[in-house]
Amino acid sequence: MAASAVLFALMAVALRFATAQVSAFEAGFFRSLFGLIFALPLLIKPGLGMLRTRSFGLYLVRGTTGTLSMLASFWALAHLPLAQAISISYSTPLFVTVGAVLILGEVVRARRWSAVVVGFVGVLIIMRPGGMADSNQYVSFDMLIALAGAAFAAMSYIAIKYLSRTESPDAVVIYMSAIMTVMSLVPALLHWTWPDAAGWFWLVLTGLLATIAQVCMTRAYQAGEVSALIPINFIQLPVVVACAWFAFGQTIDTATVIGAVIIIGANVYIARREAMLARRTVTDPEIAPSESGQSA
Repeated sequence: MAASAVLFALMAVALRFATAQVSAFEAGFFRSLFGLIFALPLLIKPGLGMLRTRSFGLYLVRGTTGTLSMLASFWALAHLPLAQAISISYSTPLFVTVGAVLILGEVVRARRWSAVVVGFVGVLIIMRPGGMADSNQYVSFDMLIALAGAAFAAMSYIAIKYLSRTESPDAVVIYMSAIMTVMSLVPALLHWTWPDAAGWFWLVLTGLLATIAQVCMTRAYQAGEVSALIPINFIQLPVVVACAWFAFGQTIDTATVIGAVIIIGANVYIARREAMLARRTVTDPEIAPSESGQSA
């Protein structure tokens, strides 16, 4: 999980270099295309049989929401300070909680809702509505795109929750790369620019880093508890801050620091609470009927 966090941070930096020459939409297409190429070796051992599925419709849902999330996130990474874009993306688990209620029908109780509300307060601190430098702009359009990316990512994760019940993690990576490549081609063609050699290097590197990071993350979630892994994922932020300062001279402002700390704290609380309820369900069967479908 630590490797995944660091690699995703480095991918954000490589993407920033790439979008100096191409649009965020074109970068998204090449990230998916090169990601697919780098993921194909996963088929060497199991063969094409790994791709047999009865859940292709769900893969399309995952692919659509994943594509929208990727394009919105890439737009944010290209137009916002990197630390700010990454911090807003940490609101994804908060949207997952809302989606779990609206889509999965899960029951969320008061303490978890309180953590979600606190987390969104952190998002508002980062976005600073009404406090933009441009007095005619109530909130940054780029920040709204970043927030939309987090919401679409939450929908994508909910689809993964269904897929993980029957599908191989490697199959999910390959299908996702293939579907997102096709779906991201149209917006890429509308904003197409041929990069030079340096641009190609950064685009290929973006796809390579993203694919390895995705594989590391799926392996981590297979091997360990989510509650233990989520805090490790936040290593991404200091890595991004350091790289953004070194490569682009970007610094992180006080509002982003405060908001990020609040969001991270809310996410960690939610993960720990879910883990505690899961352990109670396993170790005390008598409470399973009342607790197993509820989160606090």
